Amino acid sequence: MKKRIEEVINHVQKSSNVSDENKPLILEKLEEWKEEDNAISEVTVRFETWWMEMEPIFAELGWV
Repeated sequence: MKKRIEEVINHVQKSSNVSDENKPLILEKLEEWKEEDNAISEVTVRFETWWMEMEPIFAELGWV
């Protein structure tokens, strides 16, 4: 799981689809989730509010 979250972190950092305003918030939460064993369920719930910006990143990773 930590490896997948690290992939998402890298994509968020490079992505032009995520606003500069939201990037720090997303990256902070991802870093927290990287340390949690049940991160995938929390990622799903938390990113609902950011889904429109995050969907292209997950699509790039082949997770959508």
